[in-house]
Amino acid sequence: MKILGIDPGTTTIWFAIIEKQWHDFKLLDYWVIHTTPKLALENKLLEIGRDIWELLSIHKPERVWVEKLFFNTNITTWIAVSHARWVIVYEIMKQNIALFEYTPLQIKKAITSNGAAKKSQLQKAIQMIFKLDSIPQPDDAADAIGIAYITALERAI
Repeated sequence: MKILGIDPGTTTIWFAIIEKQWHDFKLLDYWVIHTTPKLALENKLLEIGRDIWELLSIHKPERVWVEKLFFNTNITTWIAVSHARWVIVYEIMKQNIALFEYTPLQIKKAITSNGAAKKSQLQKAIQMIFKLDSIPQPDDAADAIGIAYITALERAI
């Protein structure tokens, strides 16, 4: 089973794809999509939609988990990322792929046993789980890997 984890954004969107075979988990890849800098939000959303459609068509995941947004202190950023997230959800639903969601707290708690863990702790845990030579950089990459990993564990199903 291929599982895709997505950490949404408007300038960068992180992805990780994991393959699960019985009790074995393999990190196939993680990467980022960058939108064109200083582009109007509506045009960034078009770029994101095209990129997500292509990504889903190429990798054909059976499940996709997208990080849920939580409100922080910058409402403008939160609204923009929310728009991007819904474009991502729309593209997933168009391809009839099972969609699930986790909050950052759920991701941290499932991987580190501490919902208040620091991003550096999550990065280190991901490095250990997948026996990576170095911690995944930047921290958003670890978020995407974590989302895919806990999906592979099927804790939220």
